[in-house]
Amino acid sequence: MQSVNPHSGQVIRTYDPQDDAEVERLLGAAESAFHDWKKSSFADRAQLLKAAGGVLRGRKQQLAELMADEMGKVLRDGVAEIEKCAGCCDFYAENAQRFLANHMVLTDAEESYIAFDPLGPVLAVMPWNFPFWQVFRFAAPALMAGNIGVLKHASNVSGCALAIQDVFREAGFPEQTFTALLVESARVEQIIRHPAIQAVTLTGSAAAGRSVARAAGAELKKTVLELGGSDAYVVLDDARLDAAVDICVKSRLINAGQSCIAAKRFIVHKSLRAQFERAYVERFQKIRYGDPRDDSSDIGPLARTDLRDQVHRQVEESVRQGAKLLTGGQVPSGVGAYYPPTVLTNVQPGMVAFDEEVFGPVAAIIEANDEEHAIALANQSPFGLGAALFTQDKARADRIARRIEAGNVFVNAFVKSDARLPFGGVKQSGYGRELSWFGIQEFVNVKTVYHARVEGDAKSQVPGDRLE
Repeated sequence: MQSVNPHSGQVIRTYDPQDDAEVERLLGAAESAFHDWKKSSFADRAQLLKAAGGVLRGRKQQLAELMADEMGKVLRDGVAEIEKCAGCCDFYAENAQRFLANHMVLTDAEESYIAFDPLGPVLAVMPWNFPFWQVFRFAAPALMAGNIGVLKHASNVSGCALAIQDVFREAGFPEQTFTALLVESARVEQIIRHPAIQAVTLTGSAAAGRSVARAAGAELKKTVLELGGSDAYVVLDDARLDAAVDICVKSRLINAGQSCIAAKRFIVHKSLRAQFERAYVERFQKIRYGDPRDDSSDIGPLARTDLRDQVHRQVEESVRQGAKLLTGGQVPSGVGAYYPPTVLTNVQPGMVAFDEEVFGPVAAIIEANDEEHAIALANQSPFGLGAALFTQDKARADRIARRIEAGNVFVNAFVKSDARLPFGGVKQSGYGRELSWFGIQEFVNVKTVYHARVEGDAKSQVPGDRLE
């Protein structure tokens, strides 16, 4: 297992995968740790999670540099990612007890309520594109719920995986409350089958989601899957064009376009298409790509050269299918997994740039005849993670938002995850939710507790079942 700097092509470090005996030991220790951790108080867990947020803030520059070296994220974006992780720690430290408080229900019982109990060790199979945020948005709620975190991170960010483990240990979490496994992807199914693992969460491709879902389903273990996306940004005829273009450009280039919720398909009303294209291309051509440690770089390289080559193949195939290349589209000479900001227009359903997720700085512009056509185009995708609408009419936006097949719809803004709001998708973008109170309640035993009335009790019966 190797971490390779995508800017220089140099091997940063080689890791020996843990053998089966070591994995068995670590999973056994995680299972043992659960017996004590589940008995800890919310106050004690919150104190530790707040401390983890403090460790993150104190080490944010160092951790941003680690991300820059392992997967090419520019430093200012890496610092912002670490700060977001620290904020997530604070959010769940402050709100978990409220989210998991007993929920009283009026029934014919003396007392009945819903309790939320932890399950045990939860396996997280995480990707390289946001190597800290993806982990913390699982780990913070899971640990506050009383579960144990077991991380299988992408092999190219093994250094980030170990750094996250160090953050929790430096914050004072008990040993094995959070464990990073250094294993190959081929061994994930074996780990899912281990009796210590009680549930699985994965962020990754649809293919990876199917593989994990099959393995977990065979073991009757719950999964949450956050998979790919081909987010539609719908620019309606009454949009504020300059603002829409700025947001669309920013969203497409977040993390060099390597984001499940980055804008990918720009569905523009025919009355605005020509103006949108000109402004969009002009902004894309000003983007500077280069060394992620250089403050002058707007975006860095893609995470690996094979990923860069896949993006280029998708661009070339789309052009062969009839898309028009407006800018970019050429692999730069020299070392590094770089790809220039690229704009395709005349994109139609059936083309690769429309049908597939393009995980890089490539924008696909699609013309819509009217509102109904725009909605149909947005929904004509196997994915359903995020979408954005640009209009000055709030009522219109609310009406259309309810018709868009996506887990997140943002109006006059780019799609982003926020600890206060549930996050996830539909269709091939997965199922289940992360973040908010929905996320912390995914990996708990939702338990009904019912106290029967004592015979002869004079208290009045409450007809029917209803929630208070």
